[in-house]
Amino acid sequence: MTDMLETLTTRLLEAARRAGAEAADALALDQSATGIDIRAGKLEQAERSEAVEVGLRVLMGGRQACVSVSDLSDTSFAMAAERAVAMAREAPEDPYAGLADPSQLARGWDLAALQLADDTAEPSPFDLEADARQAEAAALSRTGIVQVEASASYSRRAVHLAGTNGFSGGYARTSRSVSAVAFTGEGLGMERDWAGESRIFQRDLPSAQGVGDLAAERALERVGARRPKTGAYPVLFDERIASSLIGHLLQAVNGASVARGAGWLRDRLGEQVLPKGLSVIEDPLRVRTSGSRPFDAEGLASRRREIVTDGVLNGWTLDLATARKLGMNSTASASRGPTSPPSPASSNVDLTQGSASRADLIAQMGTGLLVTSLIGSSINGTTGDYSRGASGFWVENGEITHPVNELTIAGNLRDMLMRITLANDARMHLSTRVPSLLVEGLTLAGS
Repeated sequence: MTDMLETLTTRLLEAARRAGAEAADALALDQSATGIDIRAGKLEQAERSEAVEVGLRVLMGGRQACVSVSDLSDTSFAMAAERAVAMAREAPEDPYAGLADPSQLARGWDLAALQLADDTAEPSPFDLEADARQAEAAALSRTGIVQVEASASYSRRAVHLAGTNGFSGGYARTSRSVSAVAFTGEGLGMERDWAGESRIFQRDLPSAQGVGDLAAERALERVGARRPKTGAYPVLFDERIASSLIGHLLQAVNGASVARGAGWLRDRLGEQVLPKGLSVIEDPLRVRTSGSRPFDAEGLASRRREIVTDGVLNGWTLDLATARKLGMNSTASASRGPTSPPSPASSNVDLTQGSASRADLIAQMGTGLLVTSLIGSSINGTTGDYSRGASGFWVENGEITHPVNELTIAGNLRDMLMRITLANDARMHLSTRVPSLLVEGLTLAGS
C-alpha cells in the first residue's frame, strides 16, 4: 500500500517539475472504512468507502496553491500540476511559505516501534454487525431502556508525503470501534446518554456488551433531570469532557492564532497559565496511540515537547510558516490534507494527573455541579470568555443527589485554568489524556 502511494507522489512531483513548479510537495492517501448502524433491532445502515486521493502543493517564490486529484492517470496528473502552477502564479505572495530545508527533515524513524496499525485481518461486515448487536442487546436488557442506537466500524488509512526537497515517507494507521446511545423515558421526559470505545488493535477493544451496559447505565442515571439554581458554584468536569478545557488552551497557543494576534494567551509566553505543578506535554511518539506519527506534514521529525511546564507557558504550536512569521523554530506540528497547505496542530497531549479520585473531588466540592455533557459553545478566542450549555448531576454536601440539565456555565478561561484541581482518572489509551478536573467559582445559569 505505501509503495503504491510513494509511486503516486513521485509521479505527481515529476508532473509539477514539468509544469514549471519551483518547489512542490505531494500527499497521497489510501483510505477505507466500513460502518454498521443498528437501530430498533434492525440494520439501519451499512457503509463501505474506499478512496485514493492525491494532493499537490506548488510553490512559486512566495506564492503557493493546492490542488487534489482522484483520477490517477498521467494525463490527470499533468493537468493538475499545470493548474496548480497557474494558480500559484496568481496567488497572493506569502514571504513565509516554503518547504523545509533538507537539513530539517526527519530521517531514520522507527515506524514499527510506534505500533500504529493492526496487521491482523480486517473484520467482516458480519463481525461489525455482531459488535453493534451485542452492544444494543446489553443496553436493552436494562429495565427502563426503550431504544438503542448502536454502531461499529473499522478503518484503515495510509499516507505518504514527498517533496522536491528530498523528503519521502509514509505510514498507516487502523481503528476499530463500537458505540451505543441508549434512550429512556418518553416525550419531554426522554433522556439519553452514550458510551463508546475505539482502539488501534482489534484485540485491545473492550467488549461490545460492556459498551452497551455503560450507555444504559448512564442514560438511566439521567432520569428525573431538572434545572439547578442559578449562582456561583464549583464545577467538576467529568473526564469524558474535561479535555475540552485543555483544548481551549491548545487552541489559544496555536501559532496560527498567535500570528494573527487573536489568541487569549498571545501575551502570556513565559508566564503562569496553570497552577504550579501542572504541565501540558505533547508526545507524538507515544506507542500504540491514535495520534502518534513519526513526522509531521512538512517532513520534520516528531518529538516530545512541554507546552506548559510547572504552570508556565513555554511556547507556541508552530508549523514552518507560522514559525518564520514569529521568528521562531517549527515545533514539528504541521498538519494538512490533500486540498490545503500545512497548518499547526497538536497531537497526543497529556495534562499532569492529580492524586485524588473523582469521588474525592466530589466530596471536596461540597455543593456544586458535576458536568458530564457540554452542549454548544460561545468562546471568545481573543478574551477567553467562556459560556457553554451543560448537563450533569447536582452535588450537595459532597454527594450526588440528582441529575440536572438545561443550564449554562460561564467564566473566563484565564481565571478558570488557574483554579483547577485534578483527579487521577485519565484513560491511558486516549490521544488526549486529561483527568476529571474541578474548577472553583463558575457562574451557573439555571432556574
